[in-house]
Amino acid sequence: MRRFVNSRAAALEPSGIRKFFDIVQSMEGAISLGVGEPDFVTPWSVREAAVRYIRLGYTQYTGNRGLEELRALVSRYLKERFAVEYPPERTIITVGASEAIDLALRAVCEEGDEILVPEPSYVSYAPAVTLAGGTPVPIACTAENGFIITPGQIAAAATPRTKAVILPYPNNPTGAVMTKEQLARLVPEIEKRDLLVISDEIYAELTYTGRHFSVASLPKMAERTVLIGGFSKAFAMTGWRVGFVCAPAEVDEAMFKIHQYTILCAPNMSQRAAVCALKEGFSDGFSAVEEMREQYRLRGQFLAASLNGMGLPCFTPRGAFYVFASVKGTGMDGEEFATALLKEQKVAVVPGGAFGKAGADFIRCSYAASMDKLREAASRMEEFLQNRTPRLLTN
Repeated sequence: MRRFVNSRAAALEPSGIRKFFDIVQSMEGAISLGVGEPDFVTPWSVREAAVRYIRLGYTQYTGNRGLEELRALVSRYLKERFAVEYPPERTIITVGASEAIDLALRAVCEEGDEILVPEPSYVSYAPAVTLAGGTPVPIACTAENGFIITPGQIAAAATPRTKAVILPYPNNPTGAVMTKEQLARLVPEIEKRDLLVISDEIYAELTYTGRHFSVASLPKMAERTVLIGGFSKAFAMTGWRVGFVCAPAEVDEAMFKIHQYTILCAPNMSQRAAVCALKEGFSDGFSAVEEMREQYRLRGQFLAASLNGMGLPCFTPRGAFYVFASVKGTGMDGEEFATALLKEQKVAVVPGGAFGKAGADFIRCSYAASMDKLREAASRMEEFLQNRTPRLLTN
């Protein structure tokens, strides 16, 4: 049957995140710091709104682009929160940010086009480029430089075949962010090489160093940026599968046609829940988002301090909800460390190599878990290190 399978799909490696998640699901007493899913529940009022609309019979398709009211609210949200202007008519409501990533790459890539992908970064980028017929070109970002991409790296990696660069900040898995000044320094290289920017800003609300800054808010950058966002992380709405994508007109038109033929529309009741989330956010200053962000900030500080104290170097996360710690000093790479930790202490973390070769000597720990679980996980990790590498804890 192999001849029936698409060669690109056949060549893909299984997700390094899901492998450890699937194992821990069946392991009694295990603690997972693996999957990046908020432990907060969607606000009650948002859940109630969805139930109310279901009871009223709003279970049909919506328009392909999504509810007009939701698109208008997304446009207002981007303008008021991040000073980014995209009109509702160039906004598509998607099945999570994941569909938006796929749409953007399929709309842009011709066979052999190169897409610059910073590493470490979200596991779906490179496979999505490959499935779209493009060639992912990894750019290794380093802990010493805060895991950000630099103008020099773009200049060194770009060729005449390069069509776009992905900017995944705040970053999964490293917790890195890029400031206004750092993003502005990229613009001359982007313009010089006439590149499109695909900016995945799903963690925009989870920035701990001040307000998130979007590359699309820089002069003339909205006209060459595909901006991706959604409700999963900041609004604790992962299972609702609601995202959005905004783009320049020509790219938007191509994405819209792909969306029409493959997805049709995001779920009606999920879109109405997202309407409620944004309306409440505007009415109370996004207090639920602010409270969640503060809890994440405290958890991130705790986990980073704990890992550093064990001899696993990492910086305090500046965004998202992950700590990316080096395990090089243990004599193991990330895969070996994560496998042994799960087996011996029943704590699941993700090997950094799942996010690209640049992360091979790291592990990703999600702190989208309760503080009690984080304390217990840290205690087990410390015991694991004491048993295996006692010198780490005395240096």
